[in-house]
Amino acid sequence: MKIQKFENLPIWKLSLVVTKEIYDITSKSKFSKDFGLRDQI
Repeated sequence: MKIQKFENLPIWKLSLVVTKEIYDITSKSKFSKDFGLRDQI
């Protein structure tokens, strides 16, 4: 299978899922108010 675009890589698709989960977690609770920690994550 030849990859034409990096968006077609399975790891790229997984990274989008992980990114969304991180944003969901850091937008709640104590994370949302601890700007330094949230920005580092």
